[in-house]
Amino acid sequence: MIAMAPAQHRPVQAVKRFIRSPKGYLLVALALLTVVGAQAEGVALVEPGIVGAVVAAALTDVILIRLRTGGWEFPSGAILTGLIVALVLAPQEPVNVPIATAVLAVASKYLFRTRWSNVFNPAAVALIVAATVFGSGESWWGGLADLPVPLILLLLATGLVVADHVNKLPMVLVFLGSYVALFAASAFLGDPARVAEIFRPPDVNAALFFAFFMLDDPPTCPVRYPDQIWFGLIVAVVSFAVFSTIGTDYYLLVGLLVGNAWETLRRLEQRPKA
Repeated sequence: MIAMAPAQHRPVQAVKRFIRSPKGYLLVALALLTVVGAQAEGVALVEPGIVGAVVAAALTDVILIRLRTGGWEFPSGAILTGLIVALVLAPQEPVNVPIATAVLAVASKYLFRTRWSNVFNPAAVALIVAATVFGSGESWWGGLADLPVPLILLLLATGLVVADHVNKLPMVLVFLGSYVALFAASAFLGDPARVAEIFRPPDVNAALFFAFFMLDDPPTCPVRYPDQIWFGLIVAVVSFAVFSTIGTDYYLLVGLLVGNAWETLRRLEQRPKA
């Protein structure tokens, strides 16, 4: 019996290690926001999209890993990607939209990658394609936009914990500070009515959700603080420029993809030459 005890505790220990990992922190935070946000949207309305996106993402990742390596791996990253897709898309979308978006998101990890990681944030790539191909709407309901304003404190608290745990807080703060400063300057120097929506729900909730749960994706953003500062600034400037010139709903996602591309080029330039 004594010899069997360690083996019996291994699954519990594995779960504890996962919960303490960056992915574990993110999953707990997103699960909390999902439960709270679903109360406003309606559980029956959001459930098909959540289940469809998460299951589709997980199965796609398992299959692609099997084909690529011949092994089996728990698709923790894909589950998070599917959940983010579901929390951003409008819950009124037909269930085939979050399913297709989640599949595309996971596939993009293997389509756009270097030898060490994927290039772009998978959810951002897929959400832009979904908006273009399916005309899908993005409500960012995971940001609790349809709930009383004080609940934004829950979004802030969970987001700050996650950003601090993955050591990306400087990047998040630089992005948010630059983002607010650029739009505030635009309101002061130009037409305030044109950017007023940025400072109201759901846009302000979307920006916070984006900063805390998509911008700081570890595989696609910098590690060193100076690089984080540049990354956050680039994403904020490009997002502002896209909103100001095109006005598309996915201006934040475009900014993120440009930041991802910059980070990939920076890594390539700094790698030792063969």
